[in-house]
Amino acid sequence: MTRGRPPRGYRYGRWRGGPDPLAPPYDLGNAVDEIGDSVLGGSGVREALRELLRRGTEGRRGLDELRRSVRDRLRKARTAGRMDGTLEEVRELLDQALEAERRELFPDPDDAARLAEAELDALPDDTAGAVRGLKEYSWRSPEARQAYDRIQDLLRREVLDSSFASMKQALENATEQDMQAVKDMVADLSQLIDAHNRGEDTEQRFADFMEQHGQFFPDDPQSIEELIDSLARRAAAQERMMAGLSPEQRAELAELMAQTMQDMGLASEMAHLSDALRQARPDLPWGQRGQVPDGEQALGMGDATSAVAELADLEALSSQLSQGYAGASLADIDEELLERALGRPAVDDLAALRRLERELERQGYLNRSDGKLELSPKAVRRLGATALRRVFAKLDATGRGEHDVADAGAAGELTGSSREWRFGDEQPLDVVRTLKNAVLRTAHEDRDDRKVRIAVEDFAVVETERRTGAAVALLVDLSYSMALRGTWGAAKSTAMALHSLVTTKFPQDAIQIIGFSSTAQVLRPETLAELSVDTLQGTNLQHGLMLARRFLARHRDAEPVVLVVTDGEPTAHLEDDGTPFFCWPPMPETIARTVAEVERVARSGATVNVFALDPDPGLVHFVHDLTQRAGGRVFQPDADRLGEYVVADYLRTRRGRRAR
Repeated sequence: MTRGRPPRGYRYGRWRGGPDPLAPPYDLGNAVDEIGDSVLGGSGVREALRELLRRGTEGRRGLDELRRSVRDRLRKARTAGRMDGTLEEVRELLDQALEAERRELFPDPDDAARLAEAELDALPDDTAGAVRGLKEYSWRSPEARQAYDRIQDLLRREVLDSSFASMKQALENATEQDMQAVKDMVADLSQLIDAHNRGEDTEQRFADFMEQHGQFFPDDPQSIEELIDSLARRAAAQERMMAGLSPEQRAELAELMAQTMQDMGLASEMAHLSDALRQARPDLPWGQRGQVPDGEQALGMGDATSAVAELADLEALSSQLSQGYAGASLADIDEELLERALGRPAVDDLAALRRLERELERQGYLNRSDGKLELSPKAVRRLGATALRRVFAKLDATGRGEHDVADAGAAGELTGSSREWRFGDEQPLDVVRTLKNAVLRTAHEDRDDRKVRIAVEDFAVVETERRTGAAVALLVDLSYSMALRGTWGAAKSTAMALHSLVTTKFPQDAIQIIGFSSTAQVLRPETLAELSVDTLQGTNLQHGLMLARRFLARHRDAEPVVLVVTDGEPTAHLEDDGTPFFCWPPMPETIARTVAEVERVARSGATVNVFALDPDPGLVHFVHDLTQRAGGRVFQPDADRLGEYVVADYLRTRRGRRAR
């Protein structure tokens, strides 16, 4: 007898295979609503998303708060110290050396002492020239010799520290072997970067270089790209630091650096290294004058270069966080700079913003086409519903326009009666009458089973009150004056709300939104959400009414509703050849063509109601004359109540004359 294999056990624990596959989707409701608020206020989609990212969401800091923190760091960095610390220290050591040497020479009666004093008196006034002039001088004072040697040691360490971070500490009390190691490192580094610039595979060479010279790079770069980036940024900061000095200071320090490099035998190697770094990173601000620290404390060359590099990084980070340049995206923000400036929590806040932007696209709220960001139909529906909720929050809900006709139809309330089903009927089935018809039809049949067999002729449908449909043309002024008067956001929000109301609550109705400025155009909801006012001059109501009339002609069986939202008299019309013509003040021909189009709309059976957003007497007089010709009315709402007026008027008007 074989023993069966024991049942396999199962262990349960935390999922470690990446993102939790059972986690609920990222909640974007608040984010979509915030974007919707900006869009309904008149912004475009890209601007609305940018505003959301600037503000932040769900307890996370936005770009504006992160940038404020970076600007605070910038203000502190500007007070780090003065750039002339090395020059100041060299001058002090030089004064000490000369004073000690003169004390040693003064009591000596020998002519050689007088010649030495004369040599000291003849030294150049500038520090660099004096240091160079004392290079071959035979010091008599041990104290003076020690001070001069300290100058040489200081310059070697500061000059190298300005190119390689932390070199000043590494070369303190350096021996000849230490200096030779530096020379070997610079030579190998130049060759490595040259090979990289030629496009060669340098992965192994970089590993060998770091194994041999890694002690000179405490930041421990993990790739040649990181190494080049660090060195190039510091080299560019060194140039910026030099540019921040006065011309006299810059000339003296440059000469001291050149002397020191020459003495160390590194002049040609360092010049070659600088050229190689420029070639590798031409995008850095080489040679550009920028902000430099200007505080109380004197900084050495290395510390000054570090301070300038920090300033440059903070300025670059501030610019990245501003997102104020063409083509800006969150991917531009350097996480390493951000973490160095503000710590890991700031990187987590940035990651949350990036996830938000990514999820908006992944979950179908935003579409990106040819680099352009647009609201998806899903987001537009939510936007319209939001706008509609706001309108109904203020609007009295009574009398919402369900104008009824006493006729059986496909929509409306039940009448209590029923009739036989006919092909094409969409009314609900009358189940009781259907079963009754089947039972009565088969009552004479002799069967043992108790099943009810239903035939086509048994079916009956309940009758409903049929509601007439409406064809709604909403004409929205897109002229630039709408933005100047601050009414564009209200007009956009109203159009979105009305579209949502018609398509969701009254699907038997048809709606078309028409925007007009110098010319008119039919607007899809997605287009309307992204739309801004037209900077072209003109209020071409004539063309808008022409498009409305064509729309109403396609829905002859519906109640025609024409609503016009505008803040100015017509100032443009279409010529006979179809070209737009603009003139301010309005020409009689523009008024005449517009009125003629109004009368054509009125002859189609539609009333034209106008919502005038400006109390200008000329506009008020014109729209009153216009509505009298079309049997409509004039409303003069405040911009923040425009939605209430338009929706209420639609609900009232759609009861319609045909229902009466």
